[in-house]
Amino acid sequence: MHTPPSDDLATPETAASAPQPAEPEGPRRVASPWRGRVMAAGLMLAALNLRPAVTSLGPLLEEVRDGLGMSGTVAGVLTSVPAACFALFGLTAPRLARRWGPGAVVCAGLAAIATGLLLRPFAGGTVVFLAASALALAGIAVSNILMPVIVKRWFPDRVGAMTGLYSMGLSLGTAAAAAATVPMTDALGGSWRSGLGVWALLAVVALVPWLFLARAGASGPEAGGTDTEAPAAAETAAAPAGAPAMRVTRSPLAWAMAVFFGFQATAAYISMGWMPQIFRDAGVSASTSGLLLAVMMAMGVPLAFVLPRIAARLRHQGVLVVILGVFGLTGYAGLWLAPAEGAWAWAVLLGIANCAFPLALTMIGMRTRTHAGVVRLSAFAQSVGYLLSIPGPLLVGVLYQHSGGWGQPLALMAGFMVPQIVAGVLAGRDRHLEDEG
Repeated sequence: MHTPPSDDLATPETAASAPQPAEPEGPRRVASPWRGRVMAAGLMLAALNLRPAVTSLGPLLEEVRDGLGMSGTVAGVLTSVPAACFALFGLTAPRLARRWGPGAVVCAGLAAIATGLLLRPFAGGTVVFLAASALALAGIAVSNILMPVIVKRWFPDRVGAMTGLYSMGLSLGTAAAAAATVPMTDALGGSWRSGLGVWALLAVVALVPWLFLARAGASGPEAGGTDTEAPAAAETAAAPAGAPAMRVTRSPLAWAMAVFFGFQATAAYISMGWMPQIFRDAGVSASTSGLLLAVMMAMGVPLAFVLPRIAARLRHQGVLVVILGVFGLTGYAGLWLAPAEGAWAWAVLLGIANCAFPLALTMIGMRTRTHAGVVRLSAFAQSVGYLLSIPGPLLVGVLYQHSGGWGQPLALMAGFMVPQIVAGVLAGRDRHLEDEG
């Protein structure tokens, strides 16, 4: 979700390899309250922009397909593009953050999101539309990777709470795009181009605090700090005595986390790309289908704030993984049996199941002892996970195209839930990346 020379960092296992100047040991805390408040606001605004590029497309997918002349299979490729971009561009995040600082990289990412969303409505064909989408998704990808890093560095004693805050923002942005895109499209004259392009304004707003944070050095509480690695002395103190360094690709924990992340991402992007179409094919109107997707995403607003707090209090998060998986399996069964009659119930159940995302982010922070560890695990788990998730939406599109119905695609979706549960239980065990020598 590959190993170039170490001086050309592009892989998570080398993300923390460069020597760092020693600094005093002890937890890092925000040096000034106002900077902490600006950082919290920046996290929230950035999170609001990490999904509208995807969920604004789902309710209008049929109109976009007609306007650009896409087949069902090509539309399936389109729904797989987010995961592919997140995997590809996410690999560059550690290197960029080490060179420029995570605050500057997130700021640049938001600029890319705004530019891509602004250009996408002017696409005259599928290739240009995909290119503009890829630019926006590249900005989302690097921000996805660096959000846990920034939280771990700025708020080391509030990882669960701050992860919950930006997960809530992410869910809120996801739900708002799903619910409001069709009404805004109608209000702006009925063109899908206007309905998609308006979301660039949200990214422009989010740029404001990050322009300040990037100039102030948003990589850590110290003014002007731009390093993205934990100090060498603190790393040594936090790691077990005599523990040898290891490549993250050899860590069973890292692979379990990547597989868990990959399958929850598969479910999320299938939902965001195809769920409105499932409801529309069952006889539900386009606007109601968008609202149903919004309900799914909105379930993450309260749960994304609460779930990380609960997870942070548990030694083993496997029980939460199983509970979310059961909700997902029940929702898919309901869609197969009565997609229109129980549409609102299935949207709620699948929305709860999709809260595996904030749980995965919380577990990344909990499964590491050091800042360098969270950089490596976040980059590896998210990049490999998104790579694993690429075929899912595409396979759903192919099955839908060739079977002419949703029985086989829904069976595939339910089948994906089984390895997600198994990998999540393994990743949720009380252990740390740095302990695996």
